Amino acid sequence: MPSKMGLLPSNRGAKPERRLRVLGVDPAVAGATGYGIVEFEGSQPRLVRFGSLKLPRRATFASRLREIHELISQLVGEFAPDAVAVESVFTALNMKTALRLAEMRGVVLLAAAQAQIPAHSYSPREIKASVSGFGGASKNQMQHMVRSVLGLAEDPEPADAADALAVALCDAQVSKARERFAAATGQRRPAASRAATASYRRAT
Repeated sequence: MPSKMGLLPSNRGAKPERRLRVLGVDPAVAGATGYGIVEFEGSQPRLVRFGSLKLPRRATFASRLREIHELISQLVGEFAPDAVAVESVFTALNMKTALRLAEMRGVVLLAAAQAQIPAHSYSPREIKASVSGFGGASKNQMQHMVRSVLGLAEDPEPADAADALAVALCDAQVSKARERFAAATGQRRPAASRAATASYRRAT
């Protein structure tokens, strides 16, 4: 039987897609703060690292902020992501919880800004719709979808880490869509400093 290889379009001379690595963060006031790093080379995502930071209940809020900042700074220094993505504050939260969550997001954004890395922010519904196709997906559904997209043997645990991976996947997909649109329309990518500034403004 003749091979069909010759029927495929040749990629010779095509410019390879750049590697894209994103650190996603899912901060939590009471529970664990999840983090996840994914990398794209071409269209295939790859898991780099995921986990969560859970502090003792007796830990002060100030110490939580410090530990989260140190964690994100360490991950940024070790894995050199192209962007940091974080979930935006859920507006249905009570005022006290929303303010504390905003402060936790603030130290994540600070760590990204100190490393001069663009930071992006997405609503929970945006993240769910991007990864699962349904903005009202449950935590279990999101864990299953993250497992499927990354080709994992089992659902990532804990759920906070799975949420952070979903944030990273959402940002990567949005970034790649922007690049495809820019390539199709002949738009030039902005200078790194301008991109970082625009991203930081959006995140804040």
